[in-house]
Amino acid sequence: MAGLSTLILLLCAAKDVMPSSSHWKPTWPSYRVPVILPQSTLNLDKPQFDAEARLEVVSPCGPTCHKSSPLPTYEEVKNYLSYETLYANGSLTETEVGIYILSNSGDGSRGKSRTKRQIYGYDSRFSIFGKDFLLNYPFSTSVKLSTGCTGTLVAEKHVLTAAHCIHDGKSYVKGAQKLRVGFLKPKLKDGSKGANITNSAMPEKMKFQWIRVKRTHVPKGWIKGNANDIGMDYDYALLELKKPHKRKFMKIGVSPPARHLPGGRIHFSGYDNDRPGNLVYRFCDVKDETYDLLYQQCDAQPGASGSGVYVRMWKRQNHKWERKIIGIFSGHQWVDMNGTPQDFNVAVRITPLKYAQICYWIKGNYLDCREG
Repeated sequence: MAGLSTLILLLCAAKDVMPSSSHWKPTWPSYRVPVILPQSTLNLDKPQFDAEARLEVVSPCGPTCHKSSPLPTYEEVKNYLSYETLYANGSLTETEVGIYILSNSGDGSRGKSRTKRQIYGYDSRFSIFGKDFLLNYPFSTSVKLSTGCTGTLVAEKHVLTAAHCIHDGKSYVKGAQKLRVGFLKPKLKDGSKGANITNSAMPEKMKFQWIRVKRTHVPKGWIKGNANDIGMDYDYALLELKKPHKRKFMKIGVSPPARHLPGGRIHFSGYDNDRPGNLVYRFCDVKDETYDLLYQQCDAQPGASGSGVYVRMWKRQNHKWERKIIGIFSGHQWVDMNGTPQDFNVAVRITPLKYAQICYWIKGNYLDCREG
């Protein structure tokens, strides 16, 4: 069994190369990303799909609690990053993984009643209207899950979302076997579908076009038990669609430290359930962070869970600005801060280990996942 020093090497594979202070552009760091590869796969019994879908996760363990949690062992990390795969026919497998570092990789109180509305002071959310915005990047990367959550397009056939949108930590939710992903498209007044749109056929409102999900990956770090504990660190899942969506998608990236984010802010868009049919965009400052989580007070409601948290930074290698998904919006936390309840909305950070895992799920080749 590998010792603590090996685990620290894994966690420190995130060592980044930041631009000098004289470089005025917020720049994507370069990371040494570990390699995560499947070792063995077992067939499991078909799930019952009997859990109720929850559109938010609640946890009383805040930044101090998470920072004081003992460092997981190497074997525990391997177990957390192993995963279940659910197929559209209801079959289920469990895959154990190995973790490697390549030397040449280079460059509130618990008893306090919560309101469902997590709005901090003035509601700073913006509903996105009109096909000129909704059908254009980056808003067009946001999709709706049939279980009520939000997801983000991260590849030609893949959607990143929160694990709790399809699994409650103990069982798969109702509807997970026939999970669908909804894409907003214009609904024309006269019902026409032609490409030439006249003034009499301008879009009146939007509608969803649905694509079935072929398979779903969920890390065992979420499945292992209690979503109100360390499990929130692994509240993410990847969906593979049955056919390509043919839209521009947003790449994933390793989450930089909060102090290196442009303006210290994050952005995400989701389908908040108080504005049915609307895509809602917001941005806000990061208040605190742990290795796995970002704590912020972006206005949000249930339904926004699973939204991709992104930032825009300079990509030095390509000499251009680039947006990347650096986290997944998970849910709400009441935190006891020195005896005073304080609430946060929480996003799961894409760490180097999670990047390696999600990237391998997408590409199936670790050689394409060496640079976060």
